[in-house]
Amino acid sequence: MAAPSYGHRLRQHVATNDMTRFMGIYDVFSAGLAARRFEGIFVSGFGMAASTYGLPDVGFITWTDMLEYVGRVRTVAPDTMILVDIDDGYVDMEVAAHVAVRLEAIGASGVIMEDQKRPRRCGHLGGKQVLELDQFVPKLERVLSVRDDLFVVARTDASDPDEILDRVRAFDEAGADAVLVDGLEDLEFLREVGDVVGVPRMFNQINGGKSPAVGLPHLRELGVSMVNYSTPALFAAQKAIEATFDTLRANDGDLGTLGLPHATVSECNTILLENLEGIAGPSKPDKRRP
Repeated sequence: MAAPSYGHRLRQHVATNDMTRFMGIYDVFSAGLAARRFEGIFVSGFGMAASTYGLPDVGFITWTDMLEYVGRVRTVAPDTMILVDIDDGYVDMEVAAHVAVRLEAIGASGVIMEDQKRPRRCGHLGGKQVLELDQFVPKLERVLSVRDDLFVVARTDASDPDEILDRVRAFDEAGADAVLVDGLEDLEFLREVGDVVGVPRMFNQINGGKSPAVGLPHLRELGVSMVNYSTPALFAAQKAIEATFDTLRANDGDLGTLGLPHATVSECNTILLENLEGIAGPSKPDKRRP
């Protein structure tokens, strides 16, 4: 019997657990660390734009780059659910459908597709514009029609409460597996979203974003059953790297002056060797030799 698909495993997890967590990563190394600790990885557009281009999340990501990136992440996280941010599906309906098919073949468990109009930006920044529903919903329906078992989260970046409810209702009716309202400032509004949709609600956490910081118990009480943390690894790395560089500059490059927790070459290489073993498998004896 064939092993369950990655999408099926995500569906099963959502159906049998009161919370499904996706930890945001910004490169393949952080993906391996997240996979050791959480059931899900979130491939953040913000994080990828930062690590791949060193640029803000305003539309620089290409779908071909995303496919290659997710493929590398899957190699170091063979057993972890991977949820991928595909922005607006990279503009065109047929491109969005092609990307969904390719990502599912690579091993993505699910995708988040948003209704932002280009030029796009991070969902927790101002100045966002959204597509008309009659432009976005057909694209969503097209993606849903070509996927096999890929889990599809439909995200809205609308800010008006009535418009948000109209949009998540339309996403539900189109067949989305879950809905996400991004940049939500009033978390109590999540209850109203739950009144108009029958699919799971997802919440996006980002440090310093529009939404207040909140723990899992409160999200459960609000009816949320899926949460993605967009950029914790990237933001933690930024502060740690800055602190390390500043200390070395101030202390004539003396590594012994670093007061922050730092991995050693052995500790880091242990992680890398574990990743390699996960990709290639343990060495086997050569049966051709006596």
